[in-house]
Amino acid sequence: MDAEKDFGLAIAGGGLAGGLIALALHKLRPELSVALIEAEDHFGGNHVWSFFESDIAPEHLWLVEPLISHQWDSYDVRFPKYDRTLNTGYRSILSENFDRVIRKKLPKKSLITSSKIDHICDNSINMINGNRLTADAILDVRGGGDFSALQYGWQKFAGQVLHLSKPHGLERPIIKDATVEQIDGYRFVYSLPFGETEIFVEDTYYSNGGDLDVEASRQRIADYAETQGWKIADITRNEAGCLPVLYGGDFNAFWTAHEGVEARAGARAALVHPVTSYSLPMAVRTAMMIADLPDLNQNSLNVMLREYAAKHWQDCNFYHMLCAMMFEAGKPEQRYKTLEHTYCKNEELIARFYAGTTTRLDQAALLSGRPPVPITKALPIMMKYR
Repeated sequence: MDAEKDFGLAIAGGGLAGGLIALALHKLRPELSVALIEAEDHFGGNHVWSFFESDIAPEHLWLVEPLISHQWDSYDVRFPKYDRTLNTGYRSILSENFDRVIRKKLPKKSLITSSKIDHICDNSINMINGNRLTADAILDVRGGGDFSALQYGWQKFAGQVLHLSKPHGLERPIIKDATVEQIDGYRFVYSLPFGETEIFVEDTYYSNGGDLDVEASRQRIADYAETQGWKIADITRNEAGCLPVLYGGDFNAFWTAHEGVEARAGARAALVHPVTSYSLPMAVRTAMMIADLPDLNQNSLNVMLREYAAKHWQDCNFYHMLCAMMFEAGKPEQRYKTLEHTYCKNEELIARFYAGTTTRLDQAALLSGRPPVPITKALPIMMKYR
């Protein structure tokens, strides 16, 4: 490290992607001094992140295992045409556990909180409070960004941890309950049993617009609990969010719209699953790739992450097509049929679908059978994404 610089690498953003990169580097590149910079007073925000066991390569599981708060061996889905149990492991990470592990494993001098970034220049990060941090290399993993060059819908959600007066009776998560009233696009309820009388319930929508009526969603959670026979004694967690579901547009224009360093990861690099907007599997892969760089410097980070993000965007063409069918080809209240169609396939195919490793044969299988949208609207979209 240049003696004139504060750190070897500065990671701008202490959310999921930034934290995983810092943890991977601490383990695999202990000689590198790393700063993890977060605008809030804690890392990870207020989130429940989840992933399928098959999303993560076995050799990378060590990175996420200390973070896991709850785990199950199977999960359920519910659609108007069928219910189904799938025997794929499911894992959840609570942001407070993420923060605890970050603080336990990383050196105190590496953790910089309550420091909102004003702008990033070559070799320096300038804070709104006037502080300035220098580094040999900088990585920008702040969430969000400028998506104006891309086409997208919205996945928006409100979730609560409910404490019930009696056991809920669930043995496993319900990843999608799409038997609920379809409002504002594709709507489903997501339930994670954290304990015998504790359950996380999330009201989720795939909508054209990004506005979320949080109070209405919380009332729908209460209504859903009542229909399940659950009596709420207390609510100990509230969260809400809105994520872009990316499915088209000019990737190069998206990339150049962001000022600062070229080295970007997470949502700021569109490194998310197009259908689910899940970022965790991609964040793990990105962290391991960065840790494996033989010569970790600004130029190598810039080149590797730009190429990786562009390849990911290209490789996701099939998923982009499915999202376009959801948002452009079908009626909003019929969008659930796309996932209903997907979930009638075999378990291995579904696991690869969520891991982002769908094969050509999988694609053919997913497009077989009666289409979930009108064929006259599906064909132009299929031609566009062929």
